[in-house]
Amino acid sequence: MNLLNSEDLIAAGYEPGRIFKTLFEHIAEYEARGIKDPRYALKLLKRDCGEPVKKLKMKAVPAAFTEAISSANDGETQNIANVRRQMNQLLRSPVIKSGVILPDACPSGAGEAVIPVGAAVVAENAIIPSAHSADICCSMYATFYESGTDVSAELDALRSVTRFGPEGRTYEDAVPDPVLDEDVWENPFLKGLKNRARMQIADQGDGNHFAYIGEMVINAELIALLRLTGYANLAESFSLRDPCAPREVRVLVTHHGSRSLGAHVYKRGQIAAEKQTARVAEGIPKAAAWLDAKSATGREYWEALQYVSRWTLANHRAIHRRFLDKISAEAVTQFGNEHNFVWQRGDLFYHGKGATPAWRDDMGRPKLGLIPLNMAEPILLVLGADNEKYLSFAPHGAGRNISRTALLRKYPEAADRERVLAESTSGIDVRWYSGVADLSETPVAYKNADDVRRQITEYGLAEVIAEIRPLGCLMAGQCEQPWRKRKETLSPKQIRQIGHRSERRKVRQALEEA
Repeated sequence: MNLLNSEDLIAAGYEPGRIFKTLFEHIAEYEARGIKDPRYALKLLKRDCGEPVKKLKMKAVPAAFTEAISSANDGETQNIANVRRQMNQLLRSPVIKSGVILPDACPSGAGEAVIPVGAAVVAENAIIPSAHSADICCSMYATFYESGTDVSAELDALRSVTRFGPEGRTYEDAVPDPVLDEDVWENPFLKGLKNRARMQIADQGDGNHFAYIGEMVINAELIALLRLTGYANLAESFSLRDPCAPREVRVLVTHHGSRSLGAHVYKRGQIAAEKQTARVAEGIPKAAAWLDAKSATGREYWEALQYVSRWTLANHRAIHRRFLDKISAEAVTQFGNEHNFVWQRGDLFYHGKGATPAWRDDMGRPKLGLIPLNMAEPILLVLGADNEKYLSFAPHGAGRNISRTALLRKYPEAADRERVLAESTSGIDVRWYSGVADLSETPVAYKNADDVRRQITEYGLAEVIAEIRPLGCLMAGQCEQPWRKRKETLSPKQIRQIGHRSERRKVRQALEEA
């Protein structure tokens, strides 16, 4: 009879795996030395191989989360119930300490423990890739400028300097930028992605990403408030020529994330998180997998996220720079904010998926933020209220109560869609890059803007200090799928390319399994 068997080791707390080979080698050595007492053998194992590692599990009771949201109808009530269900799944994670749902909250996907849109969670020494989503660093950026050009001409100029839709630019159309020359490409989460980053500078993607032209009134009250809250330089940029007369400026606001670069960084981060989590925990849904922020892999992922943030900011700036050059205008001032990201505050990592940071910055000032509502409503310029009850976040927009597909089912007839489109965008110049309107991105797809704005004030999330009123908007529209997803017959060359990629994937998989 063996001194100790597998069942004894499991009962002692050791998890089956590679360590069992080492454990049995030591047990054989103990037997050879004449040791016969299993309890003594276990003491020696703990001395020689370390204490058994207890794998973490999902908590029986989820961590608490606060709600800065209310419903005005049955549809919104059901929406909030679905959001709560997702949050209660996610907050059972052993590394998550707290969470919040904001006025724009809506369910996101059907998987277990998927973070809703319009939500944020706080984790201790852990980065959860799924909690910032594949659209890493989805963000807002605004340029304030003076213009004598009409809005229609400016939208024409805008369409010529940016791009929407799947895939990226051609080599001939690529836009150079210094951010591509940073020495980051040996990072395992960025390796091999430089060309993707190069081909999508000045590129905005599809979905709810947009380029919005509006106007904002600057008055003495706004300038005084900016000075009072520590934004003296911004107040100086907004200075009035006549102290008694308000000043109007045009504003270009873009909304997009990190495109294919970020999607691939996220994919790699998610795979690494699932592997790392499996070594220390069991029963964790994929969407709740995390990277230990203090591990080498966690630090590399964090550094990759910081680069993705710089790349996305450079992308915004490239679009704005090209636009100003096109219309022969100069920026009065520029600023922006992220709302899909991870922010470190001490040992805590704040994950937002559609959540605008509303805490104080390193200089002690309330953070400036841009909150869009829909293409026909003003974009709100806000100062964060640093309300710790709601993790010091504000919403990132208006959010949805109805999915894209459900909305299109609601208006099955082309005539109805055209009527709704015209009514919901009356008074503004709306352009669709593809040439085909996307009803799921019009105002009827989003929550009531007045309700969302009211809740920002009601829950003390931020202070609205100005409005950027809408004049025109450019969005992707109904884009064709990239050729890899099209149903029509592929060319022989495309078929060969797909085959070569498939073979390379099989080889990599075999090497990893070996």
